[in-house]
Amino acid sequence: MQRRLLAAVPLLLPVAAHAQTRVPAPSEAGSTRNPATPTVTSYPSAAVGDGASPGGYNLSRWAEDWRKLCDPAKRDDPIDALKCIPLDDDADAYVTLSGEARLRVNHTTNPGLRDVWAQRQDIRRLFVGADVHLGPHFRAFGELAHGGISGVELGQPAATLRNDVAVQQAFVEVNADVAGAALGARYGRQEFTDGPNLLVSQRDNNTIRYTLNGWRAWARTPTLRIDLFDLKPTQYGDLGADDDIIDPARRFSGMTLGVVVPRDWLGGSKLYFDPFLWRRRNTVGAWGGRIGPATRYYGGARLWGDAGRLTIDWSVNHQWGRYINQGIDAWQAFFAQTWRVGKADDAPRVGIHADYASGGGGYGDGKLRDAYAPFGNNIYYSYALFLTPSNLIAVAPNLTVSPVKRVRVTGEYQFAWRDDVRDAVYRANGQPFAGTQRVPDAKIGDVARLQLIWTITPRVSFTGRYEHFAAGPSLTKAGYYSSDFLAGWLSFRF
Repeated sequence: MQRRLLAAVPLLLPVAAHAQTRVPAPSEAGSTRNPATPTVTSYPSAAVGDGASPGGYNLSRWAEDWRKLCDPAKRDDPIDALKCIPLDDDADAYVTLSGEARLRVNHTTNPGLRDVWAQRQDIRRLFVGADVHLGPHFRAFGELAHGGISGVELGQPAATLRNDVAVQQAFVEVNADVAGAALGARYGRQEFTDGPNLLVSQRDNNTIRYTLNGWRAWARTPTLRIDLFDLKPTQYGDLGADDDIIDPARRFSGMTLGVVVPRDWLGGSKLYFDPFLWRRRNTVGAWGGRIGPATRYYGGARLWGDAGRLTIDWSVNHQWGRYINQGIDAWQAFFAQTWRVGKADDAPRVGIHADYASGGGGYGDGKLRDAYAPFGNNIYYSYALFLTPSNLIAVAPNLTVSPVKRVRVTGEYQFAWRDDVRDAVYRANGQPFAGTQRVPDAKIGDVARLQLIWTITPRVSFTGRYEHFAAGPSLTKAGYYSSDFLAGWLSFRF
């Protein structure tokens, strides 16, 4: 039996790895991060760096646990049977199938903040995955994805928006319990979210998600954890699986720790403290029109979770290293918090986030003080991708309400300035708005945003977004304009 199971793995894992609430709200679905609602196993599962799984679903589908559906009596419909397909008589070995279909439309006026025709993107996403568990100590996961796009004024769509078929994830994992600690290692193509959401994210806004290739290993006790990793990004082509390669120019590695804050602090809390030390190397780094090698180190910590009705996500990091002939000396500080007004889970929440990302030196003036996020949540400051945490100061009050059952609406108004007026305003892809480095004004602009999430059924949801980006003088004096963004999409997941 074991031989037959092992022989089946290549069929479910198409490419060798190294070639390679109640509202199901992903990490990019709101103005603050997901609250901590852990279920303790060894280390609390919601805090191990794989993201939370509200309603059973997670952005990383391998992070879900559907073992309860191995019991037919606990299934509600025929689709539930796909979540646990036994491979032996006692269901010690089983397969979990997963998938997603998303239909989305984006409409952007003045794309790129230039006075040009509006852009419309009609986007299609299809995912299908298989999670193979062969006993308690071995698993293999494979995921295929398709991205399609059509519309008006598209330009040249990125490969993360248009891709016939991509091996989005493909890895193997082993784990064991040793002396009271849960040990594990994963190797292959995988999503990585172990850190502040503004630094590392799957970037669910894309059609094809951001993935990396390499290994990740961990040790976890009920109150402590350590994660080590060494990864290289996937460089997607747009034709099929054959042109998706491991990026030879970039490498991300490091260590993240985790500590469960004592539950009796602050009158009862679910808080976590996560120090981290990372390194990002890039042989084709780009600042101020210059391209060259960059090695950037990140040292920082994150405190996040729930303390009664208060949900927080606070993090600070210092960045140092070298870019061509410049030393790097940059800082980021992110402080997001919301307060639940009533006792009910769907009670209104009022919040504010205040963020700082240092700037300066992007055009060769002394040290490089421009902060940089490795691959963070790129819609956090602008749905239309006009801002990023480099040379940025942002303050945004927000309000979340549930006007009717299964509907959540978040409104936010953000004020944005530059930290250093001698440096540029930067887009979400890290590129500057050309000429803004020569404008002496600090104000970037204001961003008014509204988001609605309607959970139609546990598997079907609708998301709508509107944003008005009111360009400030640091942009308008360089020839840029304001913009409106409207998006809506329907998602089905199983």
